[in-house]
Amino acid sequence: MKKLKITKNVTRAFGKAKLQLKKHSPEILVISGVVGTVAAGVMACKATTKASDILEEMHESMDQIHKVNEMAEENENISYDENDLKKDTTMVYVQTGVKFAKLYGPSLAVGILSITSILVGHNILRKRNLALAAAYTTVSNSFKAYRDRVVDRFGKDLDRELRYDVKAKEVEETVVDENGNETTVKNTVNVIDPNQVSDFARIFDDGNIGWEKDSEHNLAFLKMQQNYANDILQTRGYLFLNEVYDMLGFNRTKAGQVVGWYYDEKNPTGDNFVDFGIYRGESPAVRAFVNGDERSILLDFNVDGEILNRVYE
Repeated sequence: MKKLKITKNVTRAFGKAKLQLKKHSPEILVISGVVGTVAAGVMACKATTKASDILEEMHESMDQIHKVNEMAEENENISYDENDLKKDTTMVYVQTGVKFAKLYGPSLAVGILSITSILVGHNILRKRNLALAAAYTTVSNSFKAYRDRVVDRFGKDLDRELRYDVKAKEVEETVVDENGNETTVKNTVNVIDPNQVSDFARIFDDGNIGWEKDSEHNLAFLKMQQNYANDILQTRGYLFLNEVYDMLGFNRTKAGQVVGWYYDEKNPTGDNFVDFGIYRGESPAVRAFVNGDERSILLDFNVDGEILNRVYE
């Protein structure tokens, strides 16, 4: 029993090590390729220092051949014709080529293996990225299909409430009448749970291009950029989230390289339009921005999901 347990532990450890090796194989291959490329360069430099000896030996052999040829031309008793000259010259060149192949062969082989290693590592990463994109597409499509069923059965309002966890909240507001008297009244407003905002949401404030200390200007700017984004989407047929980030002065993200909007009138994968979330009035902050009482706003973009495969399919 003890021996069987030890065998299982060793097998398990070997399996985990093999899994880790497979997981990091692209990095290992790329690093090995880079190191091998440098090593190949060093080996080639060292080999070059010996190349002069081979060339000198070749020149000496050729000089001897030419001397024999000249002697044969001056002395009829020496049998050395043009065919012998060509044969010996060819032999010298072949031997020199073999010597150079032996000299530079190792560095060339290491260089080829290194480049192959880099290409194989890149190919593994490319396949993994495609697999991740396909998995993301499956999840995104499943979630969209679920939301479509909710909208069909219960309407868009309930879908929005469920998606952003909108809840009714009673708030107190101070109202000033015509005579300047202040009165505190209670109103019920819908509030969005900030934890339910998507990972693609961004805050448009004084760190962005186009932002000014003027709420009307900021609202007009965002509407203009949203219209421009929709023009691109309808004209080109697709739009990446990073492109919208560029319009508004946000930093690009890795996710923004693959997610965005895809325009298809016959088989829409999303809303077929770009929405920054400016008029989603469940949030008091959004209403304050639209009404001109606030200069900054949280933008939550209605991306369709992963579109990279559709763009390049």
